[in-house]
Amino acid sequence: MLFEPKCLATGIGSLPYTDADSAMQLIKKSFTDIPYWPQLPLRGREEHFVNQYLKPLVAMGLLTDDGNKIFFDTTKSDWADKLALFYTVYLDYEEGNLSALSEFAFSKEFASGFYAFRKEMEKGTGNAVMLKGQVVGPFTVAFQVKDERGRFAYYNDQLRDLIVKTIAMHSAWQAAELARFGLPVMIFIDDPALGIYGQSNYITVTREMIMEDMDAVYQAVHRTGGHVGVHCCDAIDWSMLFDSDLEVVSFDAYNYFSSVIPFTESLTGFFERGGSLAWGLVPTTNDRALVENEDSLIAVLEGAWSDLIKRGIPRDTLLKHSLITPACGTGLLEVSLSDRICNLTSSISKKLRLREGC
Repeated sequence: MLFEPKCLATGIGSLPYTDADSAMQLIKKSFTDIPYWPQLPLRGREEHFVNQYLKPLVAMGLLTDDGNKIFFDTTKSDWADKLALFYTVYLDYEEGNLSALSEFAFSKEFASGFYAFRKEMEKGTGNAVMLKGQVVGPFTVAFQVKDERGRFAYYNDQLRDLIVKTIAMHSAWQAAELARFGLPVMIFIDDPALGIYGQSNYITVTREMIMEDMDAVYQAVHRTGGHVGVHCCDAIDWSMLFDSDLEVVSFDAYNYFSSVIPFTESLTGFFERGGSLAWGLVPTTNDRALVENEDSLIAVLEGAWSDLIKRGIPRDTLLKHSLITPACGTGLLEVSLSDRICNLTSSISKKLRLREGC
């Protein structure tokens, strides 16, 4: 699936609105080429980054939501029965019954932004060349949700498998839903917890385990014909992503570009297979977002490109295989600052594309 974004702009996910229609107005203005549905965490815990994807497990009785926290309780008397039901649905999907994915759809109270986006797209997709959605990464979920003993779900193979398959099936459902509008679809997996790999407190977490779990989500999206991106706003072992079967790696280029340099060889291979980088060029912190402008941030990008060119990556490759985005989501910022960040991202993209004749 060849994808050459040529410095088109899109957003990461969250916005600080409580009204989905207002959020959509900003997206329609700033991200006309690759619009996306907005996550709205300020609406409440239902739309929290992790919670909004786990409702199916709650509905099936595998995950307990006591109003304050969600956790697995494997001591419940009907645990085995609930588990069997889950795998029955999963096997139905694996055997080709895509209608089974409806069990993993968003409920409207957990994703108002998704349904507002879908409603907007039903009116017409305008100048869009691609539609973007996003899911929480399985690694992040498995290191936030715990079992009844307070142990992270990641360390229980059964619970980790439930999480991975839930995210994979939801991702496939979301990609199929967005594909109804006749445009290519990109699903970003937002997984900030990837940053803990390699830390001394997590020595049992292996590269192979992470790549295998993430690949299950990639393949679920690819099965629908969609593209996959992974977003992480930390300095990580980028080769885990560059060496994987996905189309876009999204990173905080403003703060962490130097973390990519040690993995230039893997990045070169990623580009050769058609992969792209989403450059999180516009900072999402108050102190920096207010002082940077188009020219200063384009200078940051050109400096980074210069470093990669010196390491053997052609400038033309960088131009063809780059997206421009904010460094991270803006869901917890002031609305005015979020708007500035989104507008700045859009204007940088337009200036680059005009200058380069894209």
